Amino acid sequence: MTDAVVAAARAALEHAYAPYSRFRVGAALEADDGRVFVGANVENASFGLTNCAERVALGAAVVAGARTFRRLVVATEGRAPSPPCGACRQALAEFGLDIIVEAVNAAERRQWRLGDLLPDHFGPADLGS
Repeated sequence: MTDAVVAAARAALEHAYAPYSRFRVGAALEADDGRVFVGANVENASFGLTNCAERVALGAAVVAGARTFRRLVVATEGRAPSPPCGACRQALAEFGLDIIVEAVNAAERRQWRLGDLLPDHFGPADLGS
């Protein structure tokens, strides 16, 4: 049986713009209502302006009105599956620590709960208002 969310992440990977790192990433973020939002990394010659696939997918989801998510799949072509970077973990934590994060490559799949990838995160409660 094909996993549609994994397939969506792998399809997004094909559209990544990664001329500098050559490390293409695709992401598919599944909302609680079943909608799936995709993203691919978009690099920039000014490296700090690079957008990660996970945050591109998150932005698309937020623009579409989604606010609760059940799963994120990150697809890469690396030797091992790659979890999201710290910035992406923090961005996703804004929407809940129970999101299941899956990282896949051609041969392997790894899975975590977002809260386990980002213990002691900074969140709205830390703003002190």
